[in-house]
Amino acid sequence: MTLLYHTPLSREVLRAQNVPDEWPLGIADRVHFGDLDALQHVNNAAYLKWLENVRIQYFMDWGITSYTENEPRVVLRSLSIEYRKEMKLHEDYVLTARTSSFRTSSFTHDYGIFCGDIRVVARAVIVLLEPDGSAKRALPEAVRQRFIEIDGAVAE
Repeated sequence: MTLLYHTPLSREVLRAQNVPDEWPLGIADRVHFGDLDALQHVNNAAYLKWLENVRIQYFMDWGITSYTENEPRVVLRSLSIEYRKEMKLHEDYVLTARTSSFRTSSFTHDYGIFCGDIRVVARAVIVLLEPDGSAKRALPEAVRQRFIEIDGAVAE
């Protein structure tokens, strides 16, 4: 199967890539030479960039922000990563994202990087602020419903 890079993958393609059903969004790419470190495996900093790519796609697809004027300011409050298995040059991989829980103005965002099996898991806390950063902004009801219905997220 040929993967389409940099575009959201259908659930059928995700399942064919061994991505479990609980991951509603996935984007494929390939390890590039510039992603490598001196040990010839993917540099830790590259994983952060990859996670940002899927995070931004998720935010736009789920209606959290379109990064236009008067949209909420979306802030990455914290991020933790667990590296399970190294990745090498020219490996195809799938980045996945989902929301596992949410509060009034924040949510817990989970990530997986799959390449035949799961290579990396990560978790972030995301906070919405007013556009000027002056105060927290509540998650819109439509976004909360999408978290529940598509991601299986729970309110805290």
